[in-house]
Amino acid sequence: MNKEFIDALNVLAGERNLDKEELLSSIEEALEQAFERNVMPGKQIEVAVDPETGEIDVLVIRRVVEEIEDPDKEILLTEAAELDEDVEVGMEMEFPVDPETFTRIAVQTTKQVITQKLREKEREHVFEEYKDRAGDVMTAVVSRTDNKRNVFVDLGRGEAIMPPREQIQGERTMVGMRLKVYVAKVELSTRGPSILVSRAAPELLEYLMRQEIPEVADGTVEIKAIAREAGQRSKVAVSSTNPNVDPIGACIGHRGSRIQAVTAELQRERVDIILWDPSPREFIRNALSPAKVGSIELDTEAGEARVNVGSDQLSLAIGKGGQNVRLAAKLSGFKIDLVASESISDLDAAMAAAASRQADATAPGGADRNRAAFDALFSASPDEGEPATPDADAASEATPEADDAPAEDTTSA
Repeated sequence: MNKEFIDALNVLAGERNLDKEELLSSIEEALEQAFERNVMPGKQIEVAVDPETGEIDVLVIRRVVEEIEDPDKEILLTEAAELDEDVEVGMEMEFPVDPETFTRIAVQTTKQVITQKLREKEREHVFEEYKDRAGDVMTAVVSRTDNKRNVFVDLGRGEAIMPPREQIQGERTMVGMRLKVYVAKVELSTRGPSILVSRAAPELLEYLMRQEIPEVADGTVEIKAIAREAGQRSKVAVSSTNPNVDPIGACIGHRGSRIQAVTAELQRERVDIILWDPSPREFIRNALSPAKVGSIELDTEAGEARVNVGSDQLSLAIGKGGQNVRLAAKLSGFKIDLVASESISDLDAAMAAAASRQADATAPGGADRNRAAFDALFSASPDEGEPATPDADAASEATPEADDAPAEDTTSA
């Protein structure tokens, strides 16, 4: 080696952002292995490279002993004393070796080991750079694909893999395309750093919403839960910390401008914004929107919910291919069982029952039935001492002509 080699090493370290001292240490280790394997098998070798001149010092290390067991690594005390009077048992002595004893095979081996060490150091630096980036969203450039439909993207210093399960369904990628990706995992394996990125992760949708919706970015609107089937449909549950801010309207924006900016990055994936509710029952009701559902029976221990749905709303609640109920289950954390029912919702059923109970009482006066139903919902039950409201049969017997009375007479009454 010479000064030119040191200069080339400095350039290499600068281009690959590697530490020069680490490189020299790797080269010294590679030379030691080459000597021990190909030039002086069995001996203990130490190599030192001058960082300024590039000169190499090769030394054979032998331990001073009284009785030799390994002649390649040990020397008798009597022999060592002839070379150095102050030597003692247990000390190590260094014997210089002419570097010219390098053979062609040893040189080739050294080159291979140095190349391997350079790759290892570069991989370690890549891992150190990206190990703390797990959970971040980065902009990547598509570099290549393989026959297993894996997409490889360039993150700058390292290359990451995006397997099919982490891709947006139906998205076509081309070399050179810029994509926003979520860094899901960073590991260091024997083959180097392994970086897994995703465009199907819910975290990517949350990141895009924070970028496009100021109320989400400043915490006024909180994202409580996300359920996503990438490329098709997602449901996002939101709530507001400010009673004057509508969380759903803030996320959608004027004429849908905000949510459209989010879906544009996700291949026009449909994103449903729903209102989060602390009550699991109401949260499930909201999660199943746009379908209108009826009563909901919960088994919190088993994590199951039995939902009564009107027959005309059942297909809407299930969704195409079961997607709506599947996303609602992911969002709420409950296993949802839909049961067909004639009633549409609790409120509708209560209003209809109250209107029926008050029909006879309101018929003689011709009062509005909807108003009567509303009053019946919120009025207290009569005390025992007060006269009870006559039932429907009694009312019909007392006023048999009520059904035949003209409409204008009833209104005027």
